[in-house]
Amino acid sequence: MLRFRAFWLLAAVCVACLLTGCGVSSAPTQSSTPSAPISAQVYETTSSGSALLAQQTPATFGTGAATGSFTIQVTPSKVLQPWDGVGGALTDSAATVIAALPTAQQQSVLTSLFSQTNGIGLSMVRLPMGASDFSASGNYSYDDMPTGQTDTTLAHFSIAHDQTAIIPVLQSAYTVNPGIKLIATPWSPPAWMKTNSSMNGVTNASTSVSQINSADLAPLANYFVKFIQAYAAQGLPIYAISPENEPLNTTSSYPSAILTAVDESTFITSDLSPALNTAGLSSVKVFGLEDNWADTTYAQTVLQSGATSYIAGSSFHWYNGSVGAMATTEALNANKGVWFTEASDTVSCPTQATCPTLRGPVFSGSGFALQMQELIIGVPQNLGRSILGWNLALNQNEGPQNGGCYDCIGIVTINNSTSPATIYNNTLYYAMGHIGKFVNPGAFVIGTTTQSTTGVQDIGFLNSDGSIVVVAFNGASSATMVSVQWNSQNFSYTIPAGAAVTFKWTPA
Repeated sequence: MLRFRAFWLLAAVCVACLLTGCGVSSAPTQSSTPSAPISAQVYETTSSGSALLAQQTPATFGTGAATGSFTIQVTPSKVLQPWDGVGGALTDSAATVIAALPTAQQQSVLTSLFSQTNGIGLSMVRLPMGASDFSASGNYSYDDMPTGQTDTTLAHFSIAHDQTAIIPVLQSAYTVNPGIKLIATPWSPPAWMKTNSSMNGVTNASTSVSQINSADLAPLANYFVKFIQAYAAQGLPIYAISPENEPLNTTSSYPSAILTAVDESTFITSDLSPALNTAGLSSVKVFGLEDNWADTTYAQTVLQSGATSYIAGSSFHWYNGSVGAMATTEALNANKGVWFTEASDTVSCPTQATCPTLRGPVFSGSGFALQMQELIIGVPQNLGRSILGWNLALNQNEGPQNGGCYDCIGIVTINNSTSPATIYNNTLYYAMGHIGKFVNPGAFVIGTTTQSTTGVQDIGFLNSDGSIVVVAFNGASSATMVSVQWNSQNFSYTIPAGAAVTFKWTPA
């Protein structure tokens, strides 16, 4: 997790791809003429937090002239990329604070996160394969060996560590949402596979030299296979993997490793893909990059190498660069997708010693605006197929930490200093909810007209049941009346400045 962040707000450019070129199934068709007036559900979050995913009076379509100062034209026949969902990371820290709750309260938290009916409908979970900078257990891998010893046959491989908290919490989450997709990636392989014999990286080391022993790439591929098989045996199928988290980031503070684009490409082509195929796991997606928007050159190298035959596409984080990099990368190969897999909420504290103890929810109007414009709307506008936050949950002290980001907060905060523990929903919870609660995995992004970051930005989705969702954010300094135009009908709605609104309706 890099703490550097460039806060560029730019107009996201929607780049269309033909459905046949995206390699996806057909979208549901729409009836041409509704037989009765149709009303849209309306949910709103304001910049002050006075309304938080609050249901409003339904808006009813009519045939009169549009009265808004801007019209959102919704075109379901303009089908763009498929949508996988929204989610967050179940780090060792997140799992530990959730697992410590009494059973009923734990289930309440998981329902709030993963249920569409009684929560925000998260449908994806990212799993660090071993320790990350958020580990309550310190550093660990699935094949730790005494210093100076190796295990190239992986005879000591075990996921026993995860059976304490991570796996039980995941299994409980599956009872709320059985369709959860799991993405797994290591922050570091076992220390004996590293050039510095440590899971932690080397601060200020060259990014042009990999820190994983080339002789251990074949064992690393089998390490992935064993992990996928072990999780499958627990009823937890892995949807996608990445060879290395932030392969251009190395620090002595927490698990990390440089893996150059050339070496990642070679690893995927010569080791990882053959190992997956031999194990009958070729359906598991492989993402290249797994790093920041600024690192498109890395993504391009992987996409233009032999690895392109084996990867599903590229995955991105938001700590450096701008969201338009996703569409730029997609344009390099329209047969490959782009996914967004990490963004963290934060609190303002210049040093760890000055970070507050969280005794209430953290909601920031400016943070909400950034998340809505760059993530919730910007990512799908730039052909992204997912949006994942960072830690699903952390405690009131922004932890437990393992040497990394001291000002990161969870999608929810679990204050375990009270009895019973108190749960707070933070800014990203509500931003994610504007999609997750209404858009089903397997939906398609569809065409809508939109404005720039100083106006009304929006994105549309077509669910497999035929229902339509439009998410809009008003970046203007004053309230704006918009008209939503669909199927020769429209309704108007006034969006307060800095507010987000989700409209959902089902054609007759």
